[in-house]
Amino acid sequence: MAEHQDLYYLRKAIEVSQRAREHGNTPFGAVLVDPKGIVLLEQENIEITEANCTGHAETTLMERASKEYSKEFLWKCSLYTTAEPCAMCAGAIYWGNVGRVVYGISEQRLLQLTGDNEQNPTFDLPCREVFARGQKQIEVVGPFPEIEQEVVKVHEGFWD
Repeated sequence: MAEHQDLYYLRKAIEVSQRAREHGNTPFGAVLVDPKGIVLLEQENIEITEANCTGHAETTLMERASKEYSKEFLWKCSLYTTAEPCAMCAGAIYWGNVGRVVYGISEQRLLQLTGDNEQNPTFDLPCREVFARGQKQIEVVGPFPEIEQEVVKVHEGFWD
């Protein structure tokens, strides 16, 4: 997809992350898009409100997607997320068989936002490294400096 399309769907993910925050969860969101550009699923973080340690947006989205779509179809889809997927989420994406991941800010930038907050003990492990250890060539696009401030704005004041 063209960069302007990627930015469009990343902004959708930012809207989802805002909803997550409004619902009392950490401000992360993910969107699954099919090859035609149709949004199939949106998912916010649910770890706090549902007391679910694996309730990250990407992992929860992949759990839903794997029940609704075939692995062959998911390989042609793109997953858009506000922040680079952590190791757990990258694993879910890998096992779910999504072929393309697009993220707004890096895991390192996220760490700058969250610091040592116990709600988000961020890994320093880029998703590209996780995917590189597997047998699939998952395309990774990101971060997007032109959208960083929009992602960061949803986090402002949350981690204090």
